[in-house]
Amino acid sequence: MIDLQRVADLWRRSDVTVRDLPLALLLAVLSLIPAFDGHGTQVGDVPRHSMDTLAVAVVALESLPLTVRRKWPALCLALVAIGFALDQLRGYHTVAGTALPIALLSAGAHLERHRRTTIVVGTAAYVPLAIALDHQGGAEDVTGFVTFYFGMAIAWGIGGWLRLFRANEAERRRHVAETTRAAERTRVARELHDVVTHHVTVMVVQAEAARYLTTSPERLDETLTAITDTGRRAITDLRHMLDVLNPDHGTDHGLHALVEQIRQAGQPVEFIEEGRPVNAADSAGAAAYRVVQEALTNALKYAHGSRTTVHVHHGDKEITVEVGTDGPGSPATSPGGSGRGLAGLRERVDVLGGEFTSGWRDGGGFVVRARIPAGSSS
Repeated sequence: MIDLQRVADLWRRSDVTVRDLPLALLLAVLSLIPAFDGHGTQVGDVPRHSMDTLAVAVVALESLPLTVRRKWPALCLALVAIGFALDQLRGYHTVAGTALPIALLSAGAHLERHRRTTIVVGTAAYVPLAIALDHQGGAEDVTGFVTFYFGMAIAWGIGGWLRLFRANEAERRRHVAETTRAAERTRVARELHDVVTHHVTVMVVQAEAARYLTTSPERLDETLTAITDTGRRAITDLRHMLDVLNPDHGTDHGLHALVEQIRQAGQPVEFIEEGRPVNAADSAGAAAYRVVQEALTNALKYAHGSRTTVHVHHGDKEITVEVGTDGPGSPATSPGGSGRGLAGLRERVDVLGGEFTSGWRDGGGFVVRARIPAGSSS
């Protein structure tokens, strides 16, 4: 049984001359069928001449060059035009004459150089052809010759429009590719910020706390172990991100592991998760994870030791996240920040069609809220 998909793939991968050959052969065959005698493109209205040996050569000259109409459009147009002139002068009027407007359209679409020269030469060559056809006893008047000329000009113009359309489409794709690359660089920078800032902040806070535990070897050992674990998590997250370049990779640790990491750094966190979590690898789950991660990182940096609450609700249509800190805490241990984290979160949530807010609460403390439509895929 013939595999049509395989045949289609093979056809698309074949050389352009192979794909243009069937049209050339079709015109040649139709021109040699008696039922189609005298039904081709014509100008000059020269008395019809019966088919002879020369007619076969003229048909071949008109139709077969269409095989290279996209590869060598100028050569194709020149050969077809010569064949067409002989066809009209001899009065064969074969179906192969239809090759002329096809060759003009192809030249208009694919000819890259000497386009104006081609137009001038073609126009100049048409004038003596019209005079010769008139001397051959043709009944065509000036209006007929002019109409035919403009008909061929339209074929060239359509080809030129197709060429312009392809150029604009190529420019659009190039612009989209550049925009995509820029967005990818922004995405990677944002992921680096999220991963590195979070883990390094935890390690800095833990290291600062270790200074005051020199008299308690057991607690000091626990703190140093936590620093080691955090460093290993950071390396794992970075390796995953650099290997896959997927902004949602590395979120499979889960929110519980994230909260526990912050607790080990000395931040009291109350965690409430409602509903059934969506797949953490999709855009909504990844965005929720990053919102919680950035909010807890900021709480650890700017409100160390203050009570922090994390409330995540997984709904059928959206995920809501709220992370609040009761007080300013102690800024003494804050390693500082660039302010890019919350802005990056806002962009991430906005892209998914959600809402993001952050700010100080009236009673003191800071709160981050996000509503993220579920079901989005990256």
